[in-house]
Amino acid sequence: MRIDVLGAVQAWHDDGRPVNLGGPRHREVLGRLVAAQGRTVTTDALVDDLWDDPPGSAVGALRTFVAALRRAVEPDRLPRTPPRVLVTQGTGYLLRLPREAVDAHRFQDALAAARRSPGRAADLGETLALWRGQAYADLPGSPWVEQERLRLEELRLQAVELRADALLASGGGAGLAAELGGHVAEHPWREPAWGLLARALHRDGRRAEALDTLRRARTMLVEQLGLDPSPRMRRLETAILNRSPELEPPGEQGPAGPAATRTPLGPRTTVEVARTLALAGGDALVGSRRDRLAAIAAAERTGDVTLTARVIGTYDVPAIWSRADDPEQSRAVVAAAGNTLLRLGPDGPADLRARLLATVATESRSADTTGAALETARKAAREAEALARRLNDPALLAFALDGVFLQSFTRPGLAAQRDAIGAELLAVTGRHALPAFEILGHLVRLQAMSALGELEKAAEHAGAAEAIATAHESPLVPVLTAWFRARVTAARSTEPGGPTAATAAAAYRAADNDLATAGMPGLHRGLLPLALLGLRLMHGRPAPTGPDLDWGPYLPWAAPLVLLAQDRVEEAQAALATAPEPPGDHMQEALWCLVAHAAAVLDRPETAARAATALREARAEHAGAATGMLTLGPVERYLTEAEACAGRAR
Repeated sequence: MRIDVLGAVQAWHDDGRPVNLGGPRHREVLGRLVAAQGRTVTTDALVDDLWDDPPGSAVGALRTFVAALRRAVEPDRLPRTPPRVLVTQGTGYLLRLPREAVDAHRFQDALAAARRSPGRAADLGETLALWRGQAYADLPGSPWVEQERLRLEELRLQAVELRADALLASGGGAGLAAELGGHVAEHPWREPAWGLLARALHRDGRRAEALDTLRRARTMLVEQLGLDPSPRMRRLETAILNRSPELEPPGEQGPAGPAATRTPLGPRTTVEVARTLALAGGDALVGSRRDRLAAIAAAERTGDVTLTARVIGTYDVPAIWSRADDPEQSRAVVAAAGNTLLRLGPDGPADLRARLLATVATESRSADTTGAALETARKAAREAEALARRLNDPALLAFALDGVFLQSFTRPGLAAQRDAIGAELLAVTGRHALPAFEILGHLVRLQAMSALGELEKAAEHAGAAEAIATAHESPLVPVLTAWFRARVTAARSTEPGGPTAATAAAAYRAADNDLATAGMPGLHRGLLPLALLGLRLMHGRPAPTGPDLDWGPYLPWAAPLVLLAQDRVEEAQAALATAPEPPGDHMQEALWCLVAHAAAVLDRPETAARAATALREARAEHAGAATGMLTLGPVERYLTEAEACAGRAR
């Protein structure tokens, strides 16, 4: 049989007779199985896709639809004979048909073949003729349908442009300018389409119109999205201005015409300015995030997936902290990047896919991401890194390594692994003049050395980061390194002849004053109380209990010790019993150490055993020092306490 979904959902028997598919629900079940491309779709997934609020009878109704479809597609199947087309597999169903039996699959395979062999791209006209209208045109607009329509429509537009590019490259395509003019009019945000139209006009001897086309495209991108044309578009404009022979069909390349001066592009665009402002901190950082989200929303409204990918991926601002400053905004960016990746598909431009994947990894901060979403983020980080290495793009690799770093807090005890990431960042950025990511490399190594107790080496990286920051106007760096120097003061306050605890507390408070206006609430909130708690623990003193202390996200783990300091033992026990497992972020060693200490003081062996298990791999590190900003002292001390408490139970 044959199934067509590039238009209304239809099916045909081998002899050409149409298959009576039944009502809308029957066609939707069939369409959903077509979209799975030979993979099993579970019963639960089908129910969720067919009903917004599934009734109790949904599974029974689904089985009825499947039974009716089986009778329709295999009318001659004998009773009790297993179906051959719509088969049961495990807890779901799949369509067992060759790919050439489904028009959408034939189209995708032809497009993939044309990408592999550019000489075949000019023949895509026959494949494009498979389209009879909007994909799944007669199905309701449920989420899976809309997603599949968007994905297939993007592939169709890519096929149109790939065919036009091949025809222009071969010297064919008479009348292509008119065809591309209509394509651009219908899809004005597709930058590749503007470039193809300009080439076609130039090929027809309409050089002035070709240049005007590129200028109109640039004006639209800059004024409405704040995005400059891509380097490829800029090179094309220069080639047309210079009458470059590379634009002529094979065999017609003549000498280049007189050189022309290229029209300047004007000021930096909104997205680029937002990226620059993000490095300045304070209100500029907050504003840059707001402008970034607005630019993404504007790009999404255009419907141009390539343009949207560029807007999202341009904001490659280095990130050092694993807790998002604005979790809601980060989730919106991750959702936009994920949707754009889906529409680009696995065969989309590798550089755009890598930037989107790196964006998912950097914006999915560990403290605000759990479960499947966290695994998706970690997978995105690995895939972005692999693509960047394959493309041999240093700037892209630096961005991807940032994502790998932010997703490296899977468990306590990984400071050495993060130091290796920082070392590679420095190697890449030092060779290729990427100062923002060179600063990141030094800060990553500062954190790693701080965690390992190598304070002199950490101080060298602090100084190097500050020197680059001064040369490149990055005022956030000294805010972070001031905290590192306070952390050093705190550590040395426990040494004979070292500074006093009061001096260390004052250093923390001074650093906190600068951080308060740096535009990084995810880092600032709760940091000072935790630093002061660590200082007190190192000096054998109870937790601070001042009413003005905002513990922020660290309260569940600090509360037992704060309550103990107020002699509220039963409340401390209850708080310890309800404290969740610390999230996988910069603070995980510190928070586990708080749990270990409270469990030892309150004699809770089971809790102490859990803390000891978590901390064992971090035995040689310093608690809280992975931040590079505070310390609770060596993990070994808290681990020993926890193991002793756990041992008493045995």
